Parts: sequence; structure tokens; C-alpha cells
Amino acid sequence: MTTHFDDWDLSSSVATEPRKPASSSPSGASASGGVAAINVSDKRIVNGKGDINQLAPFKYPWAWEFFLKGNRNHWTPLEINMAQDVHDYHHKLTAAERHIFENVLAYLTTSDILAMRNIGLAVMEKMSAPELQIYQARQVYEEALHTWTYQHCIESIGLDQTEVYNRYRVVPEIHGKIALANRRLDKVLRSDFDLTDRANLHEFALSYFFFAVIFEGCWFYNGFTPIFALQRRGLMKGTAEQLQYIMRDEVLHCAFGIRVVRELLKEENLTLEPQALRTLWDEAEAAERAYARYILRDSVLGYNADLHMQQFRFIANRRARQVGVDEPFPGAENALPWLDEQANLRKEKNFFETRVTEYQTGGALQWD
Repeated sequence: MTTHFDDWDLSSSVATEPRKPASSSPSGASASGGVAAINVSDKRIVNGKGDINQLAPFKYPWAWEFFLKGNRNHWTPLEINMAQDVHDYHHKLTAAERHIFENVLAYLTTSDILAMRNIGLAVMEKMSAPELQIYQARQVYEEALHTWTYQHCIESIGLDQTEVYNRYRVVPEIHGKIALANRRLDKVLRSDFDLTDRANLHEFALSYFFFAVIFEGCWFYNGFTPIFALQRRGLMKGTAEQLQYIMRDEVLHCAFGIRVVRELLKEENLTLEPQALRTLWDEAEAAERAYARYILRDSVLGYNADLHMQQFRFIANRRARQVGVDEPFPGAENALPWLDEQANLRKEKNFFETRVTEYQTGGALQWD
């Protein structure tokens, strides 16, 4: 059965009513140094009063489920054979296809480090429920793993590392996306960013929305598509399979982030200001359009910049619906109906061509 994991039912795994702590004194509690038991109602996504070191009782059991699901998708880039990609890059790809391949990697290498910094430095330490932090600790590791994966692809193929890694600084169209993300991260990165201030809380929610919904949910999801387009034609299949594993992680990151945004807005009785959201979408679309025109300056078989942007708008609408806000691009159509299928790891693998993907942990993932 085909699993369209991007259509994760984010309304499922609704938190059940937590068990209240016993009224009797906790074990070890005494006048000489005991403390009161934790009441689960003291937990909040931010500004909570519970003990950050005490995992249970859960207030957000769905966050723990995300952690368990993330651990079922364990892998490393060394498990995937890259030999055919080396041959494809040097002997089969056209100049336009090499341009696409190199610049997608150049963007991704920087993006996942930025995502790691966002979660580890700007978000995780502001979350006041440990079950949220524990999944985010896994997420930080996964972003580092993704960076290793891109580096492994670059090394395997023999690209000039200095040149590729510097493209985000010297290519304006790549730099524009990174600069926008850094700007959205700048304020909330500060450890003294006071979330009891309602204006700051809105800024934090908007920044988290950007990274979960747009950065990971749209830019990453759509950003792998040029490589999947090559894979559909039998090219760069090792790199594409690496990205399929990364995609599994990123879909979980996005789904978790969307759930946090929804719960945060509800818990804090907060509404994202419509004009602020409009500005966010417009900036993201402009940066993506410039990027698409650069990496796809020459169309390749079955893929071009216009299709890339149509798909960005379609995915953006999907993410907006999942959060529960207005679609930013009404009427956008699915320009690449093969993407959801291509993004999934295929079950039919030639044992001698690549790794077996239906191993116990990865095969146990439930995406619907």
C-alpha cells in the first residue's frame, strides 16, 4: 500500500486527560527537604511552572509519540551505495543537470545547520515541557545527520567542498533564502527573550511557524524535488535515496512543529496577525522564486522553474490548512502529482543495487 505520509492526520493523537497525582505526600517528601508532587496542569509549552527535569506525567503524550516514531527511522548515509551516482555525475548528467544538483546540495548543506541552530538554540530551551524537549533533542541530532549526508554526497562524487559550501555566501539567490531565515531567527535566538510579553510571544510563534511550516514544510519538501526529478529518469539514485530518508525525518519535524503551533496558539489564546502571516508568505515565495529561477535557469526533462513554484504554492496551501490558517495561494494546483510517491521510500529494491529499506524499524513507521 502506498503511504502518503505528508498527509499525516495532525488531529490524531489527541492528548488524553492526564492522571492527577495522588493526594498523599510523594515518596521521600518530608519537612526536612521534600517537595510537592508535580501537577500536570502546571505544564505549558512555554512559560510552564512544572519541573523541566521530570518527564511524566505527560501533558503532551503526542510529543513522546513523535520521539518514538523518530527513533524508528534510524539510518546513516553510509548504508546507501553511491557508486552509480559518481558515474552518473561525471558521465551522464548534462551541464544543466550538474548545475541543479550542485546548487541543491549547496543550499541544503547550510539549511540543515541553520535548522539545527534554530531548534537547539532558539526553540528547545524555551520549551518548558520535557516531552517537547526530548523530541527536539532527537531533531537536533537528525539535522546534524542530514548535514553529514550532504557532506557524504559531496565527498563521494568528488565536488570541490570549498566552492560548494561557499555558494550560499556568493550566490545571491541561495543567500537570499538563508538571509531570510536568519532574520526570522535573530530575535528569538536570544536567551533573554521574554515570552511572558505578549508581543514577544507572538514573535516567537511567528518565527516557529516560519521554521516548521515554511522552512521545513515547504522549502525542504519542495527543495528535494529537483533531485527526485533526476531519480525518476534513473539518475543520481543514491543521492535521491538519501533524500528520501531525510524526507521521512523532515515530515516528522514539520508535523511536530505544526502540532506545537496549534497547541501554543490555543493554550495562550493567541492569534497570528493576518498581515504578519501575509508578509511571511510573500517573503518566502519571493525568495523561493529567485532560487528556482537560478537553479532551474535551464529546464530539464520533466521539470522547470514554473512547475517548481506551482508546487511550492500547492504545498504552502496544504501546510496552512494543517495549521488552521487561511490558504496563502488560493487555487494553487498540484503541478507534480508524482512528488508524494517519489518522496516515499520504495519497497521494491534490487538487493544488489541498494540497501534493503524494509528493515524492521524503518518498515514499522506508520505515516497515515
